[in-house]
Amino acid sequence: MALYVISVGGSLIVPDKIDKKFLKDFKELILKRINEGDRFILVAGGGKTARNYINAAGEVTDLDDEEKDWLGIHSTRLNAHLLRTIFKLYANPIVVKDFENLDLDFHEKILVGAGWKPGNSTDLIAVLLAEKFNAEKVINLSNIEYVYSDDPKNNPNAVKYEKISWKEFRKIVGDEWSPGMNAPFDPIASKKSEELGLEVAILKGSDIKNIENYLENKNFKGTIIK
Repeated sequence: MALYVISVGGSLIVPDKIDKKFLKDFKELILKRINEGDRFILVAGGGKTARNYINAAGEVTDLDDEEKDWLGIHSTRLNAHLLRTIFKLYANPIVVKDFENLDLDFHEKILVGAGWKPGNSTDLIAVLLAEKFNAEKVINLSNIEYVYSDDPKNNPNAVKYEKISWKEFRKIVGDEWSPGMNAPFDPIASKKSEELGLEVAILKGSDIKNIENYLENKNFKGTIIK
């Protein structure tokens, strides 16, 4: 039996419209693992929903970073409520979104988290929940298969990493967070993960079988950061 924290990218949940196939396949995998004794903390990202709101608002009025962050945070909370509803028979009834007053008895099979406050992404929420509930591993699901030294779409010589240290990874993503930032794992969460000695797996979320392989300690495609 293990406790896993999974950061579910918002663009997996809502790439353009709600991806019902992904949600059905993801639910089937999680319930299978629950039946085998595992527990999960699921953290929903804002993804394209957040970026759409930020872009739309920015075309109508001037936005500062805090306002952009709040639009993103509320996008994550909507996506998180969707996940909690999907797993309602197994999940704690609370969507975690306040870490300053978090006093939670988590004994259910699933706990769902969302954005907290400006200055970071839900990647940090995943790391903080891993710390609080003593999970040793975080799985980050997005639309990329591996971490690269540079954007492989623009740089054909970009190096693919199957394993990378936090020190080297943080050289790639930098130290500062900006709203709507598109990084494999956000810089603030990366710094905290390094401090905790946490292992993070970067996996392509649409490949459900590959996620299952990782959970079953089989060969998988992805990047391990530790």
